[in-house]
Amino acid sequence: GMATICNMGAEIGATTSVFPYNARMKKYLGKTGRADIAALADEFQQHLVPDSGCQYDQVIEINLSELKPHINGPFTPDLAHPVSDIGAVAEKEGWPVDIRVGLIGSCTNSSYEDMGRSAAVAKQALAHGLKCKSKFTITPGSEQIRATIERDGYAKILRDVGGLVLANACGPCIGQWDRKDIKKGEKNTIVTSYNRNFTGRNDANPETHAFVTSPEIVTALSIAGTLKFNPETDYLTGADGKKFKLEAPDADELPKLEFDPGQDTYQYPPKDGSGQHVDVSPTSQRLQLLEPFDKWDGKDLEDMLILIKVKGKCTTDHISAAGPWLKFRGHLDNISNNLLIGAINIENGKANSVRNALTQEFGPVPDTARYYKKMGVKWAVIGDENYGEGSSREHAALEPRHLGGRVIITKSFARIHETNLKKQGLLPLTFADPADYNKIHPVDKLSIVGLADFAPGKPLKCIIKHPNGSQETIMLNHTFNESQIEWFQAGSALNRMKELQQKSS
Repeated sequence: GMATICNMGAEIGATTSVFPYNARMKKYLGKTGRADIAALADEFQQHLVPDSGCQYDQVIEINLSELKPHINGPFTPDLAHPVSDIGAVAEKEGWPVDIRVGLIGSCTNSSYEDMGRSAAVAKQALAHGLKCKSKFTITPGSEQIRATIERDGYAKILRDVGGLVLANACGPCIGQWDRKDIKKGEKNTIVTSYNRNFTGRNDANPETHAFVTSPEIVTALSIAGTLKFNPETDYLTGADGKKFKLEAPDADELPKLEFDPGQDTYQYPPKDGSGQHVDVSPTSQRLQLLEPFDKWDGKDLEDMLILIKVKGKCTTDHISAAGPWLKFRGHLDNISNNLLIGAINIENGKANSVRNALTQEFGPVPDTARYYKKMGVKWAVIGDENYGEGSSREHAALEPRHLGGRVIITKSFARIHETNLKKQGLLPLTFADPADYNKIHPVDKLSIVGLADFAPGKPLKCIIKHPNGSQETIMLNHTFNESQIEWFQAGSALNRMKELQQKSS
């Protein structure tokens, strides 16, 4: 549960989330073969708590006895409704109430206890002769969880209720789902216990209404087959025609026996790797050796074109879509063909359709970026609030840099993505006045001046050049520290690391 909360902290802009060390962590470390770490933590536990008298910007107190099950979505993890209300809300909004698929597991909400609670719900349905009305999939969170739930019978219960246990991998959560039950464009609802539910994320279908909730609620809703079922108050009808209510599930936090580690598939690297050579075929479509990005030339960024001015939410899924694209993760040039294809262009309200400022023709975002790169023209992206929310996929920062991007200017950034952009030698900048977002139009040219004096805490100046010859100057803030400025000047964090390595040798 603590791990899940920390996983989701990124959705509210947290760089990191922490809990103080406690007895449950100690027990968990012991059960997972890390008693030595628990002993070390015990020794220093007085330091693994908040500082005495520390002050917080905001304190939120949660009365756990008043909490009710919630479900988030569709299309975003920050649209929440009580499970008791979601059926009525869905009917009012025109969201499909019939659940096509329920999915639990992946890296989030997939602990031994999560699987046990889901199995406890499934067991009740089976006792009354019921199976899931919806399709139901289970993705164990690790090889250890997979092996342990097989040994302890949870996997069998989940299969018996109609579930399909998948490989312990990212799976449908990140779009690795060969879905056959619908066609692309077909409006439908799925309910998952995954961490994110952005448009098209799970199955590449923009009409899939994905909702996220706890594994036990997913299981209960999959048994009922509808969003209109409230497991706390509503009755199901058993095979014998008698009505019954699901009891709140309970499960062991940790297995009574030790965890079963499962299969050990790790291949150790050689002790001395100095003689190793990585041989990648130059014609491979899946693998490509990275080339260093170019260093900053010491000049201001003059007359950059605007690749796209994004309207509204732009997550890492919009910037670098998952699903079928994941096979190109080792090939930067190929995966860059998904750059910003999900972002909405404010100029025409469309995804993957932007004006080429050199030809005046509309075309896909990656093609336009490639054309600018071929012509030696630098470009920028203009974004809205919390740009880059979601999984901290590095490709969302690698791709714009690879295709010639230099600056990303937004109202605000999701902080992990902001740091990833810095690592690749890009300039993530924010409007000093968020209203200045409205001053920039997709047909404008931008210049970032004052880079010779680039310094922590010192805003940069942006000159907006409109097609009619007029100009406006706005100020842009940044969060670069001294080391990160060196990343920019070297062209990337990797370039800077190599420079330092060469100096030391």
